[in-house]
Amino acid sequence: MSNVHELKYLQDSVQELKDQGVYRKLPVLESANQAVVVLNGKEVINLSSNNYLGLATHPRLKKAAIEAVEKYGVGAGAVRPIIGNMDIHEELEVLLAKFKKEEAVMVFQSGFNCNAGVIQAITNKGDLIISDELNHASIIDGVKLSKADKAVFKHSDMADLERVLKEKRKDYNTVLIITDGVFSMDGDVAKLPEIVELAEKYEALTYVDDAHGSGVLGEGGRGTVDHFNLHGRVDFSIGTLSKAIGVIGGYVAGSNVMKEWLLHRGRPFLFSTSLPPAAVGAIIEALNVLMESTELTEKLWDNARFFKEKLGKLGYDTGASETPITPVIIGEEGKTVEFSKRLMEAGVFASPIVFPTVPKGTGRVRCMVTAGHTEEQLARAVEIFEQVGKEMGLL
Repeated sequence: MSNVHELKYLQDSVQELKDQGVYRKLPVLESANQAVVVLNGKEVINLSSNNYLGLATHPRLKKAAIEAVEKYGVGAGAVRPIIGNMDIHEELEVLLAKFKKEEAVMVFQSGFNCNAGVIQAITNKGDLIISDELNHASIIDGVKLSKADKAVFKHSDMADLERVLKEKRKDYNTVLIITDGVFSMDGDVAKLPEIVELAEKYEALTYVDDAHGSGVLGEGGRGTVDHFNLHGRVDFSIGTLSKAIGVIGGYVAGSNVMKEWLLHRGRPFLFSTSLPPAAVGAIIEALNVLMESTELTEKLWDNARFFKEKLGKLGYDTGASETPITPVIIGEEGKTVEFSKRLMEAGVFASPIVFPTVPKGTGRVRCMVTAGHTEEQLARAVEIFEQVGKEMGLL
C-alpha cells in the first residue's frame, strides 16, 4: 500500500522539473553581497545583485544597525498596532516621506508584502484594476487578492491602455492603473507621464511599483515619480528598501488619508511583526547617505553607461534597457543556461533568466551593474563576455 506521507504528487512534480531541465539548486554565497563575491567556493565578479548603490556593506549602515540592536534588541516583539511600533519605525516613515516628497509613507516588511497588502485594501467589488502585462509577480498576486475586476494592457502600450479605459471606465466606481516603474527583466522605464495623463483624462488612480527605480532614478534615487516630476499626480508610489537601499522592507508613499486607511486595513501591517530594529536603523542611515550627496547614484550611472557601451561594441543585444539593468539576450533556453555556466567558470556570475520568467526564445543573462563595481572589474567582466561569446559562437 502506498504511503500518503511520501508526498508522491510533489515527487512527480519535482521529477517533471528535472525532465524539463529547469530543476535547480540554490547558489551559496560565502561572502558579503558586493562587487566581487565568493560563490559556491569560487571568487567571481558579481553581476546579479540588486545592491545597486553598494549600501548593503556600507560602514555607516553597519554601525547604525549595531547601535539600533544595542538600544532596542534584535526584534520588535509584536505587530505595530499592538506594541511593535517603535519610535524608530515612526522616524523612518517621516524621513522616507521627506525623501520621496510625499505627505505620508507606510512601511511594510517587504516589497512583496506591500503589494499584497495595499492593492486589496484600496480597491473593492465594483472597482477595476488595469495592469501592465509585464508587471512583477508580487503585483499579480496582490491583484488576485482584491475583490475588484481585472484587466491587462499590452506592455507600455498607451493606445491599448486607452482602449481599456474607453471600454470599461463607465462601468466602475474606482479604476486603478498599476505599472512597474522600471521593468526588472528588460530594464525599460514605464511611460509614466502618458499613463498619468490618461488616468487624469478618465478619472482613474495610478499606482507605481518602483522597486527597481528606488535609489536609481530621480534626484539622489528618489524614483520614477521624481524622475518625471509627477509629484502629487501619482496616487500610490511603492518602493523597496532591499535593493538600492541595501536592507529589507517595502513602503507605499502617498497621501495622509491613504496612510490612515492602511493603518486599519493593510493586512501584512496588521498581522505580521514589524521590521527588526537593526534593519530600521540601517535604512534611516541609508536615507541620510542619499540625502547628503548624489555621488553613489552618479557612480551607478557612470558604471552602467561604461558597461553597456562596451557590451554593445562587442555586438551583444542588450534589448530596450534604459537603466543599469542590462539584459544580454541569447535566445534559446539551453544556450542561455550554458552561457551563464561558462561565464561562471571564467569568473563572472550573471544569472540566466529563461521561460516562464521571460517569453520563450528570449532567454538572457541579466547583468546588474552597481556603484560598488570598479571600472577595472567591469572591463574584466566584458573581456570574459567576449571570450565566452566567441567560444560559443555567439559573436
